[in-house]
Amino acid sequence: MQTREFFVSAPGKVILHGEHSVVHGKVALAVSLNLRTHLRLQSTSSGDVRINLPNIDTFLSWEITALQPLLAGCGEQDGLKELDGDLLKRLREFTGISDDSTDTRSMAVLAFLYMYLTVFAKSLASITVSVWSELPTGAGLGSSAAYNVCLSAALLSARGAISSPLTPQQESARWSKEEMELINRWAFMGEKIIHGNPSGVDNAVGTWGGFLRYHAGNITPLSWVPILRILLTNTKVPRSTKVLVSGVKDKINKFPSIMNPILESVSAVSCTCEKTLTEMAVHGPSPEHYNILEELIDINQHHLNVMGVGHSSLDTLCRVTLARGLHSKLTGAGGGGCGITLLRPETDTSVIQSTIDELKACGFDCWETSIGAPGVQQHSSAALSQDILKILNSY
Repeated sequence: MQTREFFVSAPGKVILHGEHSVVHGKVALAVSLNLRTHLRLQSTSSGDVRINLPNIDTFLSWEITALQPLLAGCGEQDGLKELDGDLLKRLREFTGISDDSTDTRSMAVLAFLYMYLTVFAKSLASITVSVWSELPTGAGLGSSAAYNVCLSAALLSARGAISSPLTPQQESARWSKEEMELINRWAFMGEKIIHGNPSGVDNAVGTWGGFLRYHAGNITPLSWVPILRILLTNTKVPRSTKVLVSGVKDKINKFPSIMNPILESVSAVSCTCEKTLTEMAVHGPSPEHYNILEELIDINQHHLNVMGVGHSSLDTLCRVTLARGLHSKLTGAGGGGCGITLLRPETDTSVIQSTIDELKACGFDCWETSIGAPGVQQHSSAALSQDILKILNSY
């Protein structure tokens, strides 16, 4: 162990444009959400490994001597391309987590133990890891990816596989490009444990932050993009991503001459948005840039309704915000879930607050936040709010 204690955070994610069209080979834009997951790692002399997840009331520990036999036949790994199925099977048997368990607690525990054992394979270390998130789980906001990115960065740093970039003069710091790539690969392993066959977008956003372009399996971070203020609304309407994706596919197969141009148009919206964001970063934002972004939001929301992934709760979001001159769209799978509302720089605080109040009166959760935030970072304790520090230091 090279570091006795440190703090790490990673952002959530929203899809700005390109929902559902991306699985058909079109362009999508994903962006980091400045609601973050925070992790504290401490080295101890207790002889055990502890994971504290206060968001889901999970506090577990295992003796290192009990974990050691699980590594039989395993070697130290430097960023796998494939999961070690045998180790995962042994972990399920050890924890009593069945193959069909997909609940948040079970998946978080499996991902932690798998990464801990493979990162520290040569010499298991006594550590306590506490994780707390500002992100709601199961809302399509990349909460599992932020968790896995934090785990990856913290465990790799503690093992000495990557540096600890923070200097005494800094409150926050980031790793080198090569180290970030390693963090991303390990986080992707955690995502595979939790989701089976993830795209890799969520963990890439959590690692790199900012805006990412996703097209035909290729993920490209965009340089020089602005941070935008938004309202994030969780309608709290449950939905099945699998059912929604299947419904879009069925509609495309039934009406190919109608739906394929819609997919092309959604892809064009993503590309136009990318061009506009780049202009904003290079030349500075202008009212016309915000006009374009608002129009693109409206166009894409109509596209998504045509695809059949709208919902009355999302219609309510759009109606409430448009009444105040604000523009909204769903983000993610649709059918409920979450939506985003763009806030212009000149939007008055009273307008924002009245919007939040009315959306909460509809039964929704609503936050004022931003998109385009930095990716995974190491922090000093001074960089964290007292509330977050108090939670992480309680365990």
